[in-house]
Amino acid sequence: MAICERIAVFGCKATTRFLLEHLDIPYPIRFLITLSAEAGIKHQVADYFDLKPWAEARGMEVYQARYYSLRHPDDLAYLKRLELDLAFVIGWQRLLPAEVLSALRIGAFGMHGSAVNLPRGRGRSPMNWSLIEGRQAFYTNLFLYDPGVDSGDIVDTFKFQITPHDTAETLHFKNTLAMKYLIERNIEALVHNEFRRIPQDISLKPTYYPKRTPDDGLIDWELDVYALERFIRAVTRPFSGAFTFVNEEIVRIWRAQVFDLNDFGYERALPGTVVAVFERGNFLVKCLGGLLLVTEYESKAAIKRHVRFSNNGRQPRRFPRNPQGFFDLSEADTEENRCVSPEE
Repeated sequence: MAICERIAVFGCKATTRFLLEHLDIPYPIRFLITLSAEAGIKHQVADYFDLKPWAEARGMEVYQARYYSLRHPDDLAYLKRLELDLAFVIGWQRLLPAEVLSALRIGAFGMHGSAVNLPRGRGRSPMNWSLIEGRQAFYTNLFLYDPGVDSGDIVDTFKFQITPHDTAETLHFKNTLAMKYLIERNIEALVHNEFRRIPQDISLKPTYYPKRTPDDGLIDWELDVYALERFIRAVTRPFSGAFTFVNEEIVRIWRAQVFDLNDFGYERALPGTVVAVFERGNFLVKCLGGLLLVTEYESKAAIKRHVRFSNNGRQPRRFPRNPQGFFDLSEADTEENRCVSPEE
């Protein structure tokens, strides 16, 4: 008999499928806890993937949770009945209730990372925030779940680079590969229940990133050109993209780059104004500090020279910053600004 024969994965995203498909370990993953397509839409899960038919075709027992929080009595009863040895949480993005964790013989192991490493940078959307902040490296941690927000003991860590060309999508690729590598490197210790546990150093004062929503993709044309370019990379696919308006028509920008810090004679144009449109439809926008070249976008409105983008009466959400100018806040400031909710 295998030392660990009842292994599950919690997940509902394309990254979950990638890991299940490519993970090279000598222990079969027999169970998948996921969400239905309807629940994926309801909870606005970025990069959602309906894993049920795919996993069942590979012999896995699939359970679609009633609640994303797993607090429905049916969910708790099913998970208790499974008598799992251990679980990997990949592409779930929710806490696991204490009742679920206590039912696991060894434990649940998930991934969380940030540019500043745990216990700093807990919370939501750390890869998006790392791009927005202009960070250059990211630490992915394999950690043992506890009922807190990314507060469990660390098993192993992998650090990778954030390049000037990375987007939300490519960081997801890198992070998924880091997850795969960390699980493979530690699988024998995990199944034997002999893994190392490194408590997070709370003397470093944990910080938390706030949740981002699709509405937070609204472009703030008062940002400088470099901040705008990072912002567009941070919210592009698999997320809903950066957007602005021409009158009442939405313009969704998927890809852009800093064109030049010189204005080429467009000094008098206001920020957010289209100053040139090229033959293939790429266009230049005057921004604070330079020009932004938009190379991929969607719009029903015609993009013409002298068009000035607007917010259509909306206000871009301005997230609070810490004393260093970044967006991860102390626990006290997080609570005051309601940045993290375990049930969100």
